[in-house]
Amino acid sequence: MAAPQENVPVTAQPAPTPAPAAQPANNGPIDQADLDDWKNRFNDVLSRSGEVVNSKSAEGSQSWFAGFFDCFNPIDTCLITYCLPCVTFGKTHHRVRKNGSLEGYEPINTSCLLFCGAGCFGLHWIPMSMQRMNIREKYNLQGSCLEDILTSCCCHCCSLIQQDKEAEHREQQLLNSGVQQQYQANNGMQYPPKTG
Repeated sequence: MAAPQENVPVTAQPAPTPAPAAQPANNGPIDQADLDDWKNRFNDVLSRSGEVVNSKSAEGSQSWFAGFFDCFNPIDTCLITYCLPCVTFGKTHHRVRKNGSLEGYEPINTSCLLFCGAGCFGLHWIPMSMQRMNIREKYNLQGSCLEDILTSCCCHCCSLIQQDKEAEHREQQLLNSGVQQQYQANNGMQYPPKTG
């Protein structure tokens, strides 16, 4: 026979507190990494202002694929850039500095808002010139800092469209060349024919 068990009072345990909900990865159009990147780039340009202003393209640099006054083709880019130049600026920035195929791109982003803010004070040419210089350096294109400033000040729509088209073309080339350079199996070992 089993020994009698003592009655132990059972108390209800409080329900565990739920873990705080994870914050979404996207905190709106402002990306702290982009802010830091722009801040660092701006500080770098300021610290080397004499060197940057007098910089020119390296010998053997390529000409631009997109013409400066080819701004009416494609017409959708032309219209968007004319009405909302900040969107084209942000798109080009995303393509050049983040993802060449525009994965994760949002039309309203940190660079777009930076361009709008700079434009409110007539300083849109500063981030535009910096982005144009970045494009020239990344794709080894002809030009100079003074040309970047001049095109950004005098005809910012043409400059933005040229930058966007150039980045799209060059990134597509990089993607295509990457596919062609992937591993390809060889035919195996071959022995020289036997003589004698």
